[in-house]
Amino acid sequence: MLRVGLTGNIAAGKSTVARVWRTRGATVIDADELSRRVVDPGTPAFAAIAAEWGDRVLEPDGALDRAALRSIVFADPEARERLESIVHPAVAALREEEYREAVARGERVVVADIPLLFEVGMADEFDVIVLVDAPEETRLMRLVGDRGLDADEARRMIAAQMPSELKRARADVVIENAGSLADLEGRAADVWEELLLRAGAGG
Repeated sequence: MLRVGLTGNIAAGKSTVARVWRTRGATVIDADELSRRVVDPGTPAFAAIAAEWGDRVLEPDGALDRAALRSIVFADPEARERLESIVHPAVAALREEEYREAVARGERVVVADIPLLFEVGMADEFDVIVLVDAPEETRLMRLVGDRGLDADEARRMIAAQMPSELKRARADVVIENAGSLADLEGRAADVWEELLLRAGAGG
């Protein structure tokens, strides 16, 4: 089974590529979705977070207050490391479970959608890494225009991620997203066909 890592900096267009691939039958394992699932009430990770930070990170109904937790860990690198030590192994275990299910279904290609793939040191876990990229100014305009972010906040978010040049040097395939949505969808479709061929699954 071909393991494909799909990544891209914020507002580069990665979610659009994942959507196109899903419409073509791809199994896409979404890291953000897994991160949400592993901290649902009743999970070991939820219990560990509640034990670590207590009521400060819990909603009145007992659910996790993600905003409160985020504000704590972004202000405190040690707290962030503690959170990652709880969440990352749980996410990895869930991802492996999804891989096993895909193998059992006889799938030849499985995509893991991981925004911070390079930042968290996961590059070696994949047969192929696909990076979706767009010029920084284009991404800034999308964050401000499409998502309604303040320009300074958008610049901080962009600056917090590994620069695109470093990711481009380590990616196997780069999908450029400096044009129209139709251009991106077309390129995404072409790359999916290339992946199928690489996996020996035909077109």
